[in-house]
Amino acid sequence: MRKKKTDSGVTVQAITGTYVVVLGIDMDEADTQELLGFAIHRTDPEENEAYWLTGMRTFEKSYPNPPDGALVSTLDHPVQDFLWSDFTAKPGRKYTYRVVPVSGKPKNLKYGEGVSIDVETEQEASGKYSVYFNRAVIGSQAYARKFGVSPKALKGEKKVEAYEWLSRGLFEAIKDFLALAKDESFGIRAAVYEFSYEPVIEAFAQAKKDCKDVQIIYDARIANKKDGTPDPKMKKRVEEVQELLDKHGLSDSAIPRVENPNYISHNKFIILLENNEPIAVWTGSTNFSESGIFGHANVGHLVRDVDVAKEYLAYWKRLKKDPHVDDLRPKNDEANPTLEDFPPPEGITTIFSPRGNLGQLKWYGTAMNGAANLVCFTAAFGVNVVFREVFEIDRDYLRYVFLEKWGVNEESARVTEEVLTKDFDIQVAVGAVLNDQMLYHWLKEFPNNLSVNVRFVHTKFMLIDPLGEEPIVISGSANFSDASTRENDENMLIIRGDKRLADIYLGEFMRLWRHHRSRLIINKINEATGLDEGHNYLDPTSAWAQAFYKPGSVKFKRRSTFATAAQ
Repeated sequence: MRKKKTDSGVTVQAITGTYVVVLGIDMDEADTQELLGFAIHRTDPEENEAYWLTGMRTFEKSYPNPPDGALVSTLDHPVQDFLWSDFTAKPGRKYTYRVVPVSGKPKNLKYGEGVSIDVETEQEASGKYSVYFNRAVIGSQAYARKFGVSPKALKGEKKVEAYEWLSRGLFEAIKDFLALAKDESFGIRAAVYEFSYEPVIEAFAQAKKDCKDVQIIYDARIANKKDGTPDPKMKKRVEEVQELLDKHGLSDSAIPRVENPNYISHNKFIILLENNEPIAVWTGSTNFSESGIFGHANVGHLVRDVDVAKEYLAYWKRLKKDPHVDDLRPKNDEANPTLEDFPPPEGITTIFSPRGNLGQLKWYGTAMNGAANLVCFTAAFGVNVVFREVFEIDRDYLRYVFLEKWGVNEESARVTEEVLTKDFDIQVAVGAVLNDQMLYHWLKEFPNNLSVNVRFVHTKFMLIDPLGEEPIVISGSANFSDASTRENDENMLIIRGDKRLADIYLGEFMRLWRHHRSRLIINKINEATGLDEGHNYLDPTSAWAQAFYKPGSVKFKRRSTFATAAQ
């Protein structure tokens, strides 16, 4: 949902997803001469709540030494930004936000009239798409405040509570989707990579008991080391999956994928059949593992579309034969041809890998380069040269990038950082936890110890002009890499023209990007100076607002981009 309102000289553009509400704020520059920030109030009729929302930054004069982890009201310590997000919203709720300009002095604040705007967050389980992002912020003040120890140190009910908080509906949605196969008129077809979280396997087993028709293609590929012996880590992983399948009575429903052992069966999708016909698909980036569901950032994307489900089932049937990559590539290319033109067709385009060449990967680069106003891009395993070349082209709009790390090795990290930091309009966040207690009065943050290889971002999606009239969402299992295009079993959705979907993805992207961007900057300062950041007090003057009105600056573009989204 997108809604815009102007009152008393203040404009607010609200962009609502399921759990996130983004507020782009604007006003005439002349009205910012004494502006100290914005107080933000939220009314929630369903909870019978009305209160001023909170932040962590304070004015030194009025609150010089807040306790560690303290939250303070924006009525007394306003937001000094023209972009603000509520990460505590709930799906399918009506809220009223009141944004009030604050002026005066820290100990003598004055309040303008501001603007009130009514919004409604999106329902999760409605329409063609349901989208579920986990919370993915173990290394956060919110987690530290709520749980106080790392996830692996939790026991009993506290652990249950923490996992529910971290899942934020993702785990529950996986189980609910499998539970739709409630009797013998239904069936399940799945293709999985990491398949180690036992409660999910139990849900598959329950579906089998209920519908009597579950078939699972699982990754059983084991590459050889240079000495010709099987890789022990891969061998152990496959054996553990097979043990769980045996334990839960799923062995006769499981189909091992073993051909081309140097490649990986990287899909994570489930197809729901009714009367032997496909009706819906669960896909996205989430592996069926503890780390995938509760640790690093992931998305589950449910599509209720018969035609899309048919495409996935046809692909699943190709995989079921455990084909050699040389046989599979031409069949995938024929069934779902590489896109050539930009923009893509309206609606949904499905893309399956492995493919005969890198044409589809290059098309993603074309799509990124074809944006007019805004790009958002996640990369868990570095930035492919196709995209580095696009980022080297100067563009006069914001391009946001969220990385797990700069690169998979020292050289790729060096090159990627060099390319992505040349242009200030490319705004990069890299997964991070604050080094120790970097900011005075912040609580100690805990690293993600549920995950090993990927700790922060595992999603694979790109948003092209998400605030435009024809937003494009690209999302799936593929890592935007050569291997994900030419070698691995992968699936991607390219969806054009669905504003609701784009709003959900954009809100979640900005939630994670802003979280990690701030930590990247603070840690860099610490590494460069060896000094703690200390207090991060609010500016007691209106000088903070000046950069938002400097034409061409990043803050200027951010204010204008998010306050003027298409309705």
